[in-house]
Amino acid sequence: MNNVRPHLKMLTDEQVQEIHKSVLTLLATTGVRVDSPSALAMLEKRVGSSMVEGRSVRIPAEVVEWAIRSAPKQIQIYDRRGNPKFTIGGVEDRTRFGIGVTALFYQDPVTDTPELFQRRHMQDMVRLGNKLPNYDVVSTIGIARDVDENLTDVYGSLEHFANGIKPMVLLCSDEHKFDDVLKMFELLHGKDLGEKPFIIPYFNPVSPLVMNEGTVDKMKIAIERGLPVIISNYSLSGATTPITSAGTIAVLLAELLAGLVIGQLYKEGAPMLLGMIPVYLDMKTLQNFYDPQSVLVNLACAEMMAHYGVPHCGTSGSGTGWGMDLLAAETFWMNTLTFSLTKGGLAPFVGDTLNSKAVSPLTFIYCNEIIEQSLRLSNGFQLDEAHLGLAEIQKVGPGKSYVSAPSTLKNYKSGYYVSPIFPRWSMEKWLSAGQPHVQKKLSEYAVEYMKDMPIPEDHAELIAKGEEFIREFGK
Repeated sequence: MNNVRPHLKMLTDEQVQEIHKSVLTLLATTGVRVDSPSALAMLEKRVGSSMVEGRSVRIPAEVVEWAIRSAPKQIQIYDRRGNPKFTIGGVEDRTRFGIGVTALFYQDPVTDTPELFQRRHMQDMVRLGNKLPNYDVVSTIGIARDVDENLTDVYGSLEHFANGIKPMVLLCSDEHKFDDVLKMFELLHGKDLGEKPFIIPYFNPVSPLVMNEGTVDKMKIAIERGLPVIISNYSLSGATTPITSAGTIAVLLAELLAGLVIGQLYKEGAPMLLGMIPVYLDMKTLQNFYDPQSVLVNLACAEMMAHYGVPHCGTSGSGTGWGMDLLAAETFWMNTLTFSLTKGGLAPFVGDTLNSKAVSPLTFIYCNEIIEQSLRLSNGFQLDEAHLGLAEIQKVGPGKSYVSAPSTLKNYKSGYYVSPIFPRWSMEKWLSAGQPHVQKKLSEYAVEYMKDMPIPEDHAELIAKGEEFIREFGK
């Protein structure tokens, strides 16, 4: 089988080595700040007391190289039922996508009006993410704001767990609740969470060059349970990282490799994904935004992770726009398409908008289309004798039609993309329909689509057991 596939490559081998050398120098000289006392004690013992001064830790190149070699090159991810779903890392890896993440508001699909994110929204959006076929994972979608503030992570995680079976990327806004959430999952799941991992906890260092206590200690809790973890840094170029793309890559990559070292020292061979969310800070409005350079940094990171053989978790291009509009679409398309053409990994946070404060089912549904078309492009086409069909071309001959040709009759339903949302109307058809705006069609489709979303058969049982856990937990 001869598959013709497009591929996007940025860095030469020499540039990869130059970046890596610069990052090793940065870690060995400037180092990182580690805020966790237990992690500092471990680093002092394992890396050497001469490398630790107060909370500042310098990491020798040989320790970084050891951590890179120790980390698994591939990670098998399962669903909640224990079925293998996909592998992250390796030569055949492709980009995987997920919806989320941690929004404070829900944007109504009919009016576009934001309202406080509630527990019922988590329920509905988890079910929506499980129904939409092009999402491989469902990330923590929002922070429930209609429950006790001290229990938002626990209630939200219960809805996350009980309303779907796809793999979960887990975020906890309250670092002190993370262990409690995992204990609840262990009660609900009834088996070792690390045996067939379907939960992937997500952690952020603090740029520039800070391994904050919450991140490091939660990472230890997850690794001890055998769970794969994501270390991903969120930067504001020109504020928390240098404004140049090269400088941003150096700082963020140093943070990621420092996280890798700590994770591997906790447990050699711990499965870890590394990646960046590189955005800019508008100095006039103080709003963060994606720039084409953000996309380039994401792609460069993917290539560096491929060089290291460490699974990659990149950006999803979310947060721009005022809902599912032109502003959002341009960033989603740019990020999704380019990411699909590179070394692969996980893009877990598709669908948030309004500077990442809100989520909208319209965005989730439209991005499902973007992902499908991007994957159709990145999958390329077959170039072999059967697909060339020279015998058929010779039989049809000059000046005739292929409408009734055997290859057309066999393949016309799958030969090109057909949107379930937007019909291919002529101008006359559009005029006769009242000149509808595409967003109206999207809204109508979303409302209808959401009337029938899958509910796991064990949903009621899990909710009951989880709420009992929360009642006992709150005493």
